[in-house]
Amino acid sequence: MITLHHVSQSRSMRVLWLLHELGVAFRVQEHAFDKSLRAPEFLSLSPAGRVPALEIEGERMFESGAMVEYLCERFPEAGLGRMPGEMDRMAWLVWVHFAETLSQHVAALTQQHVMLYEDAMRSPIVMKLEAARIAKCYGAIEARLSTPVENRDYLLTSGFSAADICVGQAVYMARHFARLDGFPQTAAWYARLTERQGFRAALPAADGARIYDRDFYEAWDG
Repeated sequence: MITLHHVSQSRSMRVLWLLHELGVAFRVQEHAFDKSLRAPEFLSLSPAGRVPALEIEGERMFESGAMVEYLCERFPEAGLGRMPGEMDRMAWLVWVHFAETLSQHVAALTQQHVMLYEDAMRSPIVMKLEAARIAKCYGAIEARLSTPVENRDYLLTSGFSAADICVGQAVYMARHFARLDGFPQTAAWYARLTERQGFRAALPAADGARIYDRDFYEAWDG
């Protein structure tokens, strides 16, 4: 059995989305976004006290990019990975891991807007810089999607893959801090992703816990 340790609206969402798209049996262990992730029981699964953590047939994993690669290799029939020697293998790896570049900027802004409760602890400069860096990442996605080749509905010429899941989930989080205005191809691509049943299944429940209590966080001016 596959068990995913998950916090809604965190990086673990990309693995949850992937599992739904793979169509395999799994269960989800929900966790709060709090100090309970530092408990010894959870640290035995994820030594840094972060989600996701994955248990699969007695083995444990705690890096989402590694989970994506492993799960796509374990279930190749779903066609969400690109194996060595296959078309788009290099691009697949690049975009799967580019999601973490975008997510790092999201994490910095989540700390500024959500985790730091005192205004004196927050930095308007950091907020504006990190939002601008998210926009730079949007620009990279826009350039990729604007490449004049056939079938550029997704990041890979060969079609939808786990690369779209990883980057799409990072954009889901990033949109809390930087809008997609001015990035029409990226906005259209993201809209296609949000129509997928797997994406919708990975969203937090209407009455469930979540990290973000607002749809959008404006940069703070101090």
